[in-house]
Amino acid sequence: MEDPSISGEAFIDAVEAVVLDNVSREDFGVSELAEAMNMSRSNLLRKIKKHTLLSASQYIRQIRLKKGLELLKQTSLTVSEISFQVGFGSTSYFIKCFREHFGYAPGEARKIRKEQAVPSRFVKKYRISALAGLLVLLFAIAFFVLRSLIPAGGTGQDKSIAVLPFKNESSDSANLYFVNGLMESALSKLQKIQDLRVVSRTSVEQFRNTDLAIPEIAEILHVSYILEGSGQRIGDQVLLTIQLVEAATDRPVWGGQYSRKVGDIFALQNEIASEITDAIKVVVTPAELERIERQPTDNLLAYDYYLQALERMNEQNREGLLSAIPLLEKAVEEDPQFALAYANLAISYYYLDIYRIEKQYTDLINNYADKALLYDSKSAESLIAKALYYLHTKEFRLALPHLEKALEYNPNSLPVIQLLADFYARITPNTARYLEYALKGIQLDVGTQDSVTKSYTYLHLSNALIQTGFVDESIRYINQSIAFNPDNEYAPFLNAYIRYAKNRNIKQTTTLLLQEWQKDSSRLDILQEVAKMHYFQEEYAKAFVYYEQFVAERERQGLGIYPQEDIKIGLVYEKMGYPDRAAEFFDSYAQYCERDQSIYKSASMAVLYAREGKIKQAIEQLRIFSTQEDYQYWILLFFEKDPLIAPLKEHPEFETLMQRIKDRFWKKHAALKKSLEAKGLI
Repeated sequence: MEDPSISGEAFIDAVEAVVLDNVSREDFGVSELAEAMNMSRSNLLRKIKKHTLLSASQYIRQIRLKKGLELLKQTSLTVSEISFQVGFGSTSYFIKCFREHFGYAPGEARKIRKEQAVPSRFVKKYRISALAGLLVLLFAIAFFVLRSLIPAGGTGQDKSIAVLPFKNESSDSANLYFVNGLMESALSKLQKIQDLRVVSRTSVEQFRNTDLAIPEIAEILHVSYILEGSGQRIGDQVLLTIQLVEAATDRPVWGGQYSRKVGDIFALQNEIASEITDAIKVVVTPAELERIERQPTDNLLAYDYYLQALERMNEQNREGLLSAIPLLEKAVEEDPQFALAYANLAISYYYLDIYRIEKQYTDLINNYADKALLYDSKSAESLIAKALYYLHTKEFRLALPHLEKALEYNPNSLPVIQLLADFYARITPNTARYLEYALKGIQLDVGTQDSVTKSYTYLHLSNALIQTGFVDESIRYINQSIAFNPDNEYAPFLNAYIRYAKNRNIKQTTTLLLQEWQKDSSRLDILQEVAKMHYFQEEYAKAFVYYEQFVAERERQGLGIYPQEDIKIGLVYEKMGYPDRAAEFFDSYAQYCERDQSIYKSASMAVLYAREGKIKQAIEQLRIFSTQEDYQYWILLFFEKDPLIAPLKEHPEFETLMQRIKDRFWKKHAALKKSLEAKGLI
């Protein structure tokens, strides 16, 4: 099995066959699989990770779960019986893993048709964002909000840690928020250190009530250390037990038991952070130490209200935000200089307002953000709050420096990294920075077990990779996206273009897109892409069929989507004998070019001038574009295929300019690859 000639697909097929042969054996794990495959354990781990992006234990569990689903659908066995048939010694653990992987309980599998499985509120929101990016797939800006999973090659660092949810040992369950607050504080302080990779709170939340051993958790999260703890609050007394475990050896490297007055909680938090960094031998700069040791408030009642609010905000839904706001208001009443509370008020109101056409909370967001900055200008949360205000008011230029400064103050802040990735994908297109922040986010938010969320994660990572010319890597992740959720309606769409990047078969691309559109004829994004593929092939009659439907529906719904495509639509209408209608589209495109402030403006203007027969001006615009940086790979793949630029091809400078554009792209690609490899991101 160690024969290098064996393909990845054949290897994975063989692994799956061996696991299925032993699927009922609870004791059949990684060591047993390595022995059955006649491989060393390390080589098995490496090859499974390479071809599946999962650890060996995760992949074995996935095979067991898929077999369990198959038995649920095809037999009348009970859930308990099936759990034992697929090698789970505990029915409750099987149910837990099944729900995390498929998004619903085993008992629902027989009732729910696959197409009826509804994703969570978060995933729905994520899918809306996915559409926003993929709508502008060609010659435009892309999308981002990333979640979980780390790419192959970026696993594990010597200085990486996960802070598990602390266990509440209090007899009063109402004190859970306080114990969770202690965990949040430990996490927050460690996140401020550049020399340490700290995975996000959302990554560790899945292990709140886990039966997994520390090495298994560390393998899933790709960290070298795990911090676990328990706490209880009795009156004004806090009892806390902490243990830092080295994942590779499952050996505690530091631990402590603390009994302190609630009034000493801030000093205790700083002491714990210092002990952890000393044990891991992390370099903490003086500026980082100052930020770590800064006390958020002197008022313990205000801090208590803040911790209660944080618990509700972490629910990540409207109800949680509405419950958090009055608690935060009480916090600032107790301490009118409590920057963290002001920042979270601004953040809460921003997310309450985010999808409203008519914004209600603009002034509140601004006022609270300003107060947060006034009382702590070096807080990442304060800077995030002000950046969100500028995003809220579409003053994007002013938001960026606040986000960059927030990342400087908190290098492990997942919200900041996600916002920066979104900024460079959607607002100010920069493919290199988009990919870098996307990959950074993936390193910090790892280990989710929800297959639907995994699918959308891989979709967005694949999108970021293809835009920067990483074709093979993009194929790898889009395949994973489809494998985790075959019902992901955006992955096949992107996959059609990735396949084109690989094989340049435009007929195949057209067929794949048409198949996707026929699955859901309400998809205007795919409809105009099908039309565009016929347009590129100069099949104007076929393009007209689809463009006509697209235009009619766009006008019926009053949508302002795809203005950058109007010049193509205009040419098709002109070719089909509708000159007046074509003129409307040409005029619309000219207006779009005037408004465009992106790096693609000169390329768009070149197309406009080429259509108007202004060859000299078109070449000048193309010359300007040839000096740009960080444009998407789609430019290289499709710009020369556009029939509108055919008149430019006869100009003696055209080929030179196009080669310059290609050379700049690949030079940037090579530099980006080297940079990302050096940072351990790919």
